[in-house]
Amino acid sequence: MRITQVETFAVPPRWLFCRIETDEGAVGWGEPVVEGRAATVRTAVHELAEYLAGRDPMRIEDHWQVMTKGSFYRGGPVLSSAVAGIDQALWDIAGKTLGVPVHVLLGGPVRERVRAYSWVGGDEPGEIAEAVRAQVEAGFTAVKMNACGRMNRLATAADIAAVVERAATARDALGPERDFAIDFHGRFSAANARRILPHLAPLHPLFVEEPVLPEYAHRLGDVVSASAIPIATGERIYSRTEALPALQAGIAVLQPDLSHAGGISEVRRLASLAETFDVLLAPHCPLGPISLAASLQVAFSTPNFLIQEQSIGIHYNKGAELLDYVIDPEVFRFDEGHLRRPLGPGLGIEVDEQAVRRADGSARDWRSPVWRHDDGSFAEW
Repeated sequence: MRITQVETFAVPPRWLFCRIETDEGAVGWGEPVVEGRAATVRTAVHELAEYLAGRDPMRIEDHWQVMTKGSFYRGGPVLSSAVAGIDQALWDIAGKTLGVPVHVLLGGPVRERVRAYSWVGGDEPGEIAEAVRAQVEAGFTAVKMNACGRMNRLATAADIAAVVERAATARDALGPERDFAIDFHGRFSAANARRILPHLAPLHPLFVEEPVLPEYAHRLGDVVSASAIPIATGERIYSRTEALPALQAGIAVLQPDLSHAGGISEVRRLASLAETFDVLLAPHCPLGPISLAASLQVAFSTPNFLIQEQSIGIHYNKGAELLDYVIDPEVFRFDEGHLRRPLGPGLGIEVDEQAVRRADGSARDWRSPVWRHDDGSFAEW
């Protein structure tokens, strides 16, 4: 069996899909994307496709090694994301060819259902109580919210009060038996995080995510020591070598993204590395159906898995939804806030190819917002 074609599709709301076809008719799908840089990743995918042409798709690990190391300049979000989507598609082909789900190829299932959470609040968190109650009514047992919108370089008393008030509102709506996580989104300095975390501790968040920017991983240990709240990070970490300092700093939850961190091949290794530090895995996934399907294959075969992010109804989804691109949405049907183990071969979903082809190029490329402080200087989004 040989790879004959690699195609990419830029689809609303902000996703990039890739399709790999073989001479024996097997087709695999992946989702290689950097939010706000989909066109750049698309170029990287087609550069890698030059190497893949005519090769055996079943040699997944060898292809991963060559794609990640076969260039003098390595790594970074664009290359890692291009590799991630191709890697997903190759695993999809392998599973379909052998007639089993990918998680069976990864050692078999270690659980029968996966807990998931929904987003509330958006980039500028508001109407938290109503949004949380809606997710509770939908059966979810956990939600995640941004801590704030634009954050001052050093938090004022009002800033702190606003963050705590939002968190308290979520806790009141959830009750003590459900969970909420708080995303600092890299908008906080280490000093800000250390100042605010103790005020949140009495509300018992499931975790606080990305309290500092990834380039300040050397400060994570200071943040971890500031509070008993579990600290999570990893959506902007793309390899085991990048994850190691965060793990050594004492984080509790690692959050690699299956569409950014080298795909299924690297994330399964990241999960094993995290396990040696007694750290749980909670894959980042505010993306489309292929990324979520790949995440679930890892989740069902990973002993130290915690919870799965998913983007159905997320505030970024404008112009299309996750379920618009799959033939049978039942695989993503929630049961008491959980997803059941997918039994279909490969990634366990059937992509609606006609819908994808119709949508390709139908929307402008999404770009990250640019925020500014009151004095006109750049502010972290």
